[in-house]
Amino acid sequence: ELMQHRYHLLILDEAQTVKNAQSQGAEAVRKVDARHRLCLTGTPLENHLGELWSQFDFLLPGFLGASRQFAKHWRTPIEKQNDHRRRDLLARRIRPFILRRKKEDVAQELPPKTIIVRSVELEGSQRDLYETVRAAMDVKVRDEIASKGFSRSQIVILDALLKLRQVCCDPYLLTGHALPRGTERAKMAWLCDTLPALVAEGRRILVFSQFTTLLHLLAQEMTRLGLPYLMLTGETPVDARGAVVGQFQSGEGAPVLLISLKAGGVGLNLTAADTVIHVDPWWNPAVEQQATDRAHRLGQTRQ
Repeated sequence: ELMQHRYHLLILDEAQTVKNAQSQGAEAVRKVDARHRLCLTGTPLENHLGELWSQFDFLLPGFLGASRQFAKHWRTPIEKQNDHRRRDLLARRIRPFILRRKKEDVAQELPPKTIIVRSVELEGSQRDLYETVRAAMDVKVRDEIASKGFSRSQIVILDALLKLRQVCCDPYLLTGHALPRGTERAKMAWLCDTLPALVAEGRRILVFSQFTTLLHLLAQEMTRLGLPYLMLTGETPVDARGAVVGQFQSGEGAPVLLISLKAGGVGLNLTAADTVIHVDPWWNPAVEQQATDRAHRLGQTRQ
């Protein structure tokens, strides 16, 4: 339907979603006939310069050359050879086409944001389980590197890191392990202590995790504590998302919204919250900040 018309203006909101130039969405938007094109995004660059090329290929096809040519002349020297001169040249080339507005410049009335890092110690059987998994994965990773080399062992290395993260977040995330009764759950215990206290203070809270299963485990604990909650994950039907957000924003529903980083990291306005908890830190701080800013944005009146 869109292809049957010509447009004066085509705007991509959350333009980072076309960062993969080979994706169907990226290919489709390039075919729409529009006189002017605009990208809006809070995260123009997440993983590598190829994502920037993909957005510019939508805006100004050919301006940064073909993908392979861009990788050879810009991406490889900047990312792998740390070529500062080439980096500065690229920045100068694209600068006339970028309007960058920082939140502190645009929304000066926003109350300040306080960031608190809580360290939670592993104890007892959870710590023992971590050490067991660490030792087993250490052997597996070393064997894989010895037989295939480092560059071909990435999957096994990432799997090892994932399992260690899972043990830290909650031992019950680790499938294939029969856990002894009473296994410690350091983060879950902290959440079960902290959330009721925050709710009693009148706070409204977003709890982010990259693990949907962890949110379901936390939901069980919330039910046990008699603490009302809402949940928003990739499993939430699209037509129900608005109702969940509306219920939380109304201030009359549950004071806690459990939300997966992928489903709720961008595109939502959750200014009814004045507290954001990241149960497990994400490797990319920009993504984490985007999620936090669901609450810290225009319309927020509380610290």
